Amino acid sequence: MSYSFSFLNFQKLKEYFLKRKTWLPKDLEEVFAFFSEPRNLEEITPPWLQFKVLKTTVCSMAEGALIDYSLKIHGIPLQWQSEITGWDPPHCFVDQQRRGPYRFWVHEHRFVAKDGGTLAEDFVRYGVSGGWLVNKLLVAPDLQRIFNYRENQLVAHFSD
Repeated sequence: MSYSFSFLNFQKLKEYFLKRKTWLPKDLEEVFAFFSEPRNLEEITPPWLQFKVLKTTVCSMAEGALIDYSLKIHGIPLQWQSEITGWDPPHCFVDQQRRGPYRFWVHEHRFVAKDGGTLAEDFVRYGVSGGWLVNKLLVAPDLQRIFNYRENQLVAHFSD
């Protein structure tokens, strides 16, 4: 009798989470329309990432759309591809990394009409190579900086 083992079968991938909420003083449809245009990501992504949308597979966003990006993390050039795996306008969409810097990345965007504006909520579930130490020292602080910048840009954009 022979047995085959895979090291990965014994190792559960560690998941990390990021949750953010930003209230924006515009209606639900306007906020969702902004988020559903991939090129707007360039406006709300910090310049130090040198983020660029390279191409999308569809003219308008929908489930199954693929979006290719380039960026630099700590000066290292990377390619990233996301797929829209959930699409429920104007309330929610989900993008999932197909290729990129994370072991996995699932980003749910929710939009709720609230107090005469829109509450934009981000729920990110991700995994990193290198485990908790890499996440604690590098990834989690980077994500906080990126989402802080994003929040400031969104508030400025929708305050006009």
